[in-house]
Amino acid sequence: MDSIVALLVPIACGCILPIFAIWMGVRRKINETNQRTQIVLAAIEKNPDMDLEELMKKISPQKKLLKERLLSKLQAGCITTFIGIGFLICAIQVDLVGGMNSNDLRMLYLAGAILLAVGIAFLISYSKGKKMLAKEIEAEEKKLIAEANS
Repeated sequence: MDSIVALLVPIACGCILPIFAIWMGVRRKINETNQRTQIVLAAIEKNPDMDLEELMKKISPQKKLLKERLLSKLQAGCITTFIGIGFLICAIQVDLVGGMNSNDLRMLYLAGAILLAVGIAFLISYSKGKKMLAKEIEAEEKKLIAEANS
């Protein structure tokens, strides 16, 4: 029985969970599109002379600005880095005290190292993106200020 559970847990986490997450994301986008379509159709039925382009701008989701995307990379980098450091500290503490299976301890070290590496990669991506996209971010901010003033 234990061998079946030990086999099914990685399969569920590695295969079924990602497929379910992707399916939920696609389903959410389809529902949002259907809702926007229903709003546009209702608006056309009530007022056929309406400016559809302006209506579509109002109900369509706003794209994230470059600065917001960079800040989300910074946030993800900080979170995964600190979680990785926490896993490594926990693994070191358990290693010094003892009382854990060596394979489990090895997995704890591996998980901490992977999370730390991913977090550092996000932070590097943030810093490089900030340097490379500085002019674009400045132009985007000027455009937003000009739109707000007009």
